[in-house]
Amino acid sequence: MLETNRFRRAILAGLFSLLVAVSACDKTGADTTDAGIQAARDTVDAMSREHARDSISPSEAATTEPTQTVDFETLAYAEVDDELVYGYLAYPSGMTEPLPAIIMIHEWWGLNDNIQAMAKRLAAEGYMVLAVDLYGGETAVNAGAARVKMLEVMENSEFARENLRQAVEFLKITGAPSIASLGWCFGGGWSLNSAMLFPEELDATVIYYGQLTNDDEKLRVIDSPLLGFFGGADRGISVDSVNAFEAALQRLRIDHEIHIYPDVGHAFANPSGNNYNRDAAEDAWGRTLQFLARNLSKSD
Repeated sequence: MLETNRFRRAILAGLFSLLVAVSACDKTGADTTDAGIQAARDTVDAMSREHARDSISPSEAATTEPTQTVDFETLAYAEVDDELVYGYLAYPSGMTEPLPAIIMIHEWWGLNDNIQAMAKRLAAEGYMVLAVDLYGGETAVNAGAARVKMLEVMENSEFARENLRQAVEFLKITGAPSIASLGWCFGGGWSLNSAMLFPEELDATVIYYGQLTNDDEKLRVIDSPLLGFFGGADRGISVDSVNAFEAALQRLRIDHEIHIYPDVGHAFANPSGNNYNRDAAEDAWGRTLQFLARNLSKSD
């Protein structure tokens, strides 16, 4: 217990140092072009159609118990636009030294109880998991509210970019030997964005049916392995767009694994939602754990 408390004090000390340092950092520029904003709106429209009949009721993904006990807490990990940003940090109970870390990015509902449950489930596998909040402390309880929040972020992405940059810095200060990003839907798109925004900091990227690009110039900066899961019947993230994305990764010789599950739709592995497909979700989860273990275990 003494060692655990010492580690927690180190986390809090690192957070204080981070908040002092990041306030003076330059921010990453956002894509404010007309084309970029229109693409964002198109993505929000597609997600709205896919989630039109969804709810925030937990799926099996969020109700599966962690494989070991974990500690967790809500804490500030960033300060953006003079406002503290609070996330959800989970890690194995009794942890006495930093472990590989994962930035978990929520789906379009926000950082709700279901995402927190997934953070605990992943932490039990031997990771520090920081579930970030890109909605400024708000969560959506219906599709209309989720659409509004997602559109706000997609049309003015600077908050999300700076938010994620500071999340990376927070985990580096806590001593994490390696860092990955993982997200579903809205969060899957931002997981890919993180790989392009922070290529030197991330060691692995996991995308669950997020917005993609096949632009070589944007993708060529990625410098770590990438794992992606998609549904063959997804009308929002089409198979054609996935194939174009994979073709670009192949051209650029970026280490990647892409899995398309036939006959399942968008959000098949979401912690909540009516499209949850147990077989596909559990297969993807097993592959996710193997991928993370392979790429976050560092001997140097």
